[in-house]
Amino acid sequence: MDRSLKALSLILSYPTAELQAAMPEIGGVLAAESRLTAAARRALRPLVEALGTQDIYALQETYVALFDRSRTLSLNLFEHVHGEGRDRGGAMVSLLETYRAAGFEPVTSELPDHLPVLLEFLATQPSAEARDILAGTAHILEAIAVRLTRRESPYAAAFEALVQLAGVKADREAVAELLDEPDSDPGDLAALDRVWEEAEVRFGPDPNAGCPQVRDMLARMDEPVTRAPKLAAE
Repeated sequence: MDRSLKALSLILSYPTAELQAAMPEIGGVLAAESRLTAAARRALRPLVEALGTQDIYALQETYVALFDRSRTLSLNLFEHVHGEGRDRGGAMVSLLETYRAAGFEPVTSELPDHLPVLLEFLATQPSAEARDILAGTAHILEAIAVRLTRRESPYAAAFEALVQLAGVKADREAVAELLDEPDSDPGDLAALDRVWEEAEVRFGPDPNAGCPQVRDMLARMDEPVTRAPKLAAE
């Protein structure tokens, strides 16, 4: 298992008391990750410390405000690729079928393209394949990192670390295109409701079945994964 991808999967999950208890181990894994620069490892320390020591309800409120109330910070990756369009539904079905074909029946309420779920899956894959798939999301991760840095959020370090683990430089034009979309105001709940009501994602058969790039990426995910709250490999 790639323990660093697993650690980042947990860090980017909804904060719980169980996660807080595991933060010393998670922080230790990331502090020892030689694929990250010394600067990247140092940048992760404030996030690790905050998740391990701050009031759990404050952490949960911050998490929801960042990732659930702002579409430009969404952890659902297809949101950044397809928005609420029909293609997103097809890509989601393809991903769900890939999980099931690999012997994994999701037991989470999150959507299949939720970043922590994908990272947990990639943590079980051969390193070259996991890195290749992660590299395909580098522009999304970089754009989210930039937005979080603007908000002075320690979560930015987790996305910057993922870009480093991908081993590529994010495409500047693709990042710029994502950043062209205005930041949404997480406090404007009425506006947020209107945005989410504009389109409905349907998870039924789609003749397009997602874009070819998504199908190619998912075709390389062929090992089962079991969700587990602990870092240690079985």
